[in-house]
Amino acid sequence: MHRIRVLAAIASCVTFGLCAEEGLRMYIGTYTGKQSKGIYVCDFDPATGKLGEVQLAVETPNPTFLALHPNGKYLYSANEIGKFEGRDTGCISAFAIDPATGLLKLLNAQPSMGRGPCHVAVAPNGKHLVGANYGEGSICAIPIGEDGSLDVPTAGIRHSGAPGPNKGRQEKPHAHSTNFDPSGRFVFAADLGLDRIFIYDLDASRGTLAPHTPPAVAAAPGAGPRHLCFHPNSRFAFVVNELNNTVTAYRFDAEKGTLTEVQSIGTLPAGFAAKNTTAEVLVHPSGRFLYASNRGHDSIAIFKLDAETGKLTAAGHQASGGKTPRNFNLTPDGRWLIAANQDSDNVCVFRVDETTGALAPTEHSRSIEKPVRVLFAAHPG
Repeated sequence: MHRIRVLAAIASCVTFGLCAEEGLRMYIGTYTGKQSKGIYVCDFDPATGKLGEVQLAVETPNPTFLALHPNGKYLYSANEIGKFEGRDTGCISAFAIDPATGLLKLLNAQPSMGRGPCHVAVAPNGKHLVGANYGEGSICAIPIGEDGSLDVPTAGIRHSGAPGPNKGRQEKPHAHSTNFDPSGRFVFAADLGLDRIFIYDLDASRGTLAPHTPPAVAAAPGAGPRHLCFHPNSRFAFVVNELNNTVTAYRFDAEKGTLTEVQSIGTLPAGFAAKNTTAEVLVHPSGRFLYASNRGHDSIAIFKLDAETGKLTAAGHQASGGKTPRNFNLTPDGRWLIAANQDSDNVCVFRVDETTGALAPTEHSRSIEKPVRVLFAAHPG
């Protein structure tokens, strides 16, 4: 177990280009409106959990999900819009990070090959990007240049199949996320509308996507799979299901690129019967805990995680410090969790108990209109 924790900590440092003692910057994606104008940034002190003053990093419409390039120099946003350059599509934007100030400079933008892009992910080698279009029920693949800019999309695939039983939310395909596996060979696309997790093979030379064999994994009817994350040991993947308020654990075969269900567990406390939908799921860097956000119960569900079997055990809930926790993130060292509360316009910092996984509120928070994504990057200073 100690070896797993050490390897996970090393992997986090490599991924973020930093180590625990270095400072962090925190980027916040938002729904733009009367006050919010785009992507915001503030300093984060990993020693105390204190947040610096929030400032606008760049003005851009509805940058609701953000992803960082592995080299830490570039940031990408899914701009959740319905029109781009006169076409019925949203866009993915590329930005260069100013190392001195943390502010962002637009490099370029490319169509997302569908309306309402809501998720974006960068390949481990930094050469490709994939995105999910909720409104269109489609995904895209876009090459990334040496300068961080985006090339012309090389793949655009619309999902098809029988919709789920929830007539209000599953009337058609709704791709909600795209994720690379740790090797970058496979792309997993969770489709809320079809109760499917589609699997694609990435052709790294051409940037194209081809259906894997098998092409998809079925979720429970009406589950509404939303987001996916991998365990640090790469042996398991976890999917949060938005509509039936569960997390499903899968065994991942890294050679075959397949998922086999291990367990499905609820995110709500016993007796809670009010309306709720889940949003985000993350494994702690140690690999010993998993967290999922509840919108309605307005909490972060905490689970203990068996790194040998992938099974989860419910370990309580922590109020998110606001209303509708859309997204949350963990610092690379696993000491802090920051929740973005979309409908109370605030982000809140929680201390993580590294022995139990429990979350403790802190006095650190910041007000910002409609926060929906938290992303950490190295602070060179």
